[in-house]
Amino acid sequence: MKSIIGIGNALTDILAVLPDDTLLKHFHLPVGSMQLVDEETGAKIWQKLKEIDVQYVPGGCAANTIAGAAVFGMPCGFVGKVGDDDLGKLFKSGQELNGIKPTLLIGKAASGRAMVFITPPHAERTFADYLGAALELAPEDLKEEYFKGYDYLHIEGYLVQNQDLVRRAVEIGSKLGMTISIDLASYNVVESNNTFLHDIVAHYIDIVFANETEAKAFTKLPPQSAIKEIANICKIAVVKLGREGSLIQSGDELFSIKPRQAKAIDATGAGDLYAAGFLYAHACGMPLNICGEVGSIISSKVVEVIGPKVDIPRWKDAKQEIKALMRGYNPNI
Repeated sequence: MKSIIGIGNALTDILAVLPDDTLLKHFHLPVGSMQLVDEETGAKIWQKLKEIDVQYVPGGCAANTIAGAAVFGMPCGFVGKVGDDDLGKLFKSGQELNGIKPTLLIGKAASGRAMVFITPPHAERTFADYLGAALELAPEDLKEEYFKGYDYLHIEGYLVQNQDLVRRAVEIGSKLGMTISIDLASYNVVESNNTFLHDIVAHYIDIVFANETEAKAFTKLPPQSAIKEIANICKIAVVKLGREGSLIQSGDELFSIKPRQAKAIDATGAGDLYAAGFLYAHACGMPLNICGEVGSIISSKVVEVIGPKVDIPRWKDAKQEIKALMRGYNPNI
């Protein structure tokens, strides 16, 4: 089985289901927004959350994708930076429990945390992210030895706010002959770093994952035109359309993947798990339409639970469905 390593913000997701938006208003967090908060505000919010029932889950965009790939059976690694604290230890133990080999450097700040509030009536997600030590990951931290032996390198788009870090990562990956993928992560990150992103996608990236708004920010075009524009500068372009499925293009080949039926309650991690399924199938030598179907299957499972981790019964169902799908193409799977 081919292997994969991810690099991204090492964040612990702290998930809270709230009865209303009172807490959000108290901290001036607009419903449905993603706000970066400083250490003081992050600590105050965390203290409030300790008073209610919350879930602690090792998270972050790339880390979620790598965790999904590990459950599929791919040998996995992850590079990030945490603080010398309980959350940092929790993040590391969570990765090891999932079978991931973590390379977690220790920063000066506290470990990063993504505080996720889920509020009625539509289970809308509001984020308050304190990046902490994750933000301290620097180009000089990345050593070639961390990446040797892996076939795939997956990068989260949030890192492009440190352009030198991302350039160092893709240069290492390219030198080692790795298949490099990037998830564009957020439309506002794309808008702020568009020239840089176009440059590295054109010169280093093999697979681009984007949702509809990210693709539009990257190309200034609607999805059906954006997919072609992105595929012109990389090998494989993937545009996720939520409830409308996804589009995949490589060269002149274009596939439209229908969404799977799901009882959605929380979209956290759906894009990350789609990428995990896609990359797993790609590593197994599947054609692109099958890669998209696999991504769609597992992403349909994660939206049925709170948080970015699929429970065991749903993983079992997904694996059975995926194995049957892939065996239809290759009986030896």
